[in-house]
Amino acid sequence: MKFSKTRPVKIVQLGAGGTGGHIAPHLYRLLYSLDRPVQYIICDGDVVEEKNLVRQNFTPADLGENKAQVLAERYSTVFGMETEYFPDFVEAEDHLKELLTPKRWNVGSYYHGRYITEMVILLGAVDNNKSRQLCHQVFHQAKELIYIDSGNGEFTGQVVCGVRRGGKTYYPPIGTVYPDVLEETDKFPTELSCAEASVSAPQSMAANITAATVVVDMVYNILAVGDSAVQKATFSTRSVNVRPELQKTKRRKVA
Repeated sequence: MKFSKTRPVKIVQLGAGGTGGHIAPHLYRLLYSLDRPVQYIICDGDVVEEKNLVRQNFTPADLGENKAQVLAERYSTVFGMETEYFPDFVEAEDHLKELLTPKRWNVGSYYHGRYITEMVILLGAVDNNKSRQLCHQVFHQAKELIYIDSGNGEFTGQVVCGVRRGGKTYYPPIGTVYPDVLEETDKFPTELSCAEASVSAPQSMAANITAATVVVDMVYNILAVGDSAVQKATFSTRSVNVRPELQKTKRRKVA
């Protein structure tokens, strides 16, 4: 599928932990290199804890600080970009829709202005299916949206890219590819008790980094190359293997 290489871009990332923390530095570098307006908003209500230092992209100096704030301030400063973050969990449909609302840019002259709507990409780097269900609902209500979701265990994982265009779904999202994601089996982060919050599925630094790399690869192809046919990729760090799945669809170029 073809994507514009000139439209302004807004990226909203939910999650700044194991995978999200490794997405951020490379995505800031990519956005810095683009010759068009960009906006990158990182959202997470969690704070850096001692246990996070093993596999997440944080240092002892970050302990006790909000994860989204740490990443946004660290890398936006390095690349001279505007710092944007939301230091809380996004758990309401209206709030997510508000974050994803595209801005209209005037790209013409003062008297003969031409407006173009920015391209919006939602990155899901969350560790619960309740948040994925929220993203799934909002995705299907959007007229145009790119939704890239990542998930992984200790050694394996997957990244799925859903694409909506003109009110139609061209690439199905994570909830369609893996229907079990839509089952009512877990809770939002703010609904967990202290005991529940302390228990998480085993993950590894390698799996988090691999998932982040696949996400950045997909975003790079969309924004820098302007062409992406990979709808899903699965990986294993044990076999050092990433397997893409190509989506068979007619290519359409969007101005």
